Amino acid sequence: MGTVLDSHFLALTAIVTVGYQLLFFIITALLRFDKVTDFAGSTNFVIIAILTLVLKGAWHFRQIVLTVLVTIWGLRLGLFLLMRILQWGEDRRFDKMRDNLGKLAFFWTFQAVWVWSVSLPVTVVNASDRNPSIEARDIIGWIMWFVGICIEATADQQKLAFKNSPSNRGKWCNVGLWKYTRHPNYFGEIFLWWGIFVASAPVLSGAEWLVILGPIFLTLLLLFVSGIPLLESSADKRYGQLEEYRVYKNTTSPLIPLPPAVYGALPAWFKVAFLLELPLYNPGPGGDPIS
Repeated sequence: MGTVLDSHFLALTAIVTVGYQLLFFIITALLRFDKVTDFAGSTNFVIIAILTLVLKGAWHFRQIVLTVLVTIWGLRLGLFLLMRILQWGEDRRFDKMRDNLGKLAFFWTFQAVWVWSVSLPVTVVNASDRNPSIEARDIIGWIMWFVGICIEATADQQKLAFKNSPSNRGKWCNVGLWKYTRHPNYFGEIFLWWGIFVASAPVLSGAEWLVILGPIFLTLLLLFVSGIPLLESSADKRYGQLEEYRVYKNTTSPLIPLPPAVYGALPAWFKVAFLLELPLYNPGPGGDPIS
């Protein structure tokens, strides 16, 4: 169907994303109903992927596969998070925002930037006229996506089951994949989006390689802003005085899955340099969790 606004659908996807997030921002602000926040973000990815595929109308195999992968991820995560928040109640992230329109608007603006930027690889692939033969990078990227979504979905279900068990009330999740990393869901999320980028690489040319900013932005966001730092701080405040929690944190990788016996035996400098055990996650004296 040709070009809409620009040859890479960048302006179109920006307009659609801002409009979609603005709609849910208005709902949140007027009704003080923040249970749809994550659903709005995840489903926005699906809308962008399907819209760009249909508007281009090329229907290349690579375009279809990447669109299906993003759609599966977006619907799975969006519905899971929606069902979870409806079950658990209010989203604590908004406790300090509900009465502050400026902070609320900033959050929704940031969410729009996240959706648009992380979607860049599939957006550019769907807008492209190039259709090289399927190669190793495609297969590697698809495998990375599959591994990542399996880890993310499994971790989500394990934590949900753990939290729903009355016997685990007041405890931190340390079962299943959570034995090997303190944030397996984030590891899966980062891994699958880097897989999407790798699978888009055969199509990219020139400035199109800037779509790498999508997975980079996601990685930095989860490592330094709204992902791991917030959850680490929350867990430290709740459990920091418990010796069992200190042992768990000192022997469990923050992101990359590793056996506790291996991770616990590694020197601190190695953990910081190669395994992302950042001082940001350990603000207490001597690098211990704060109480």
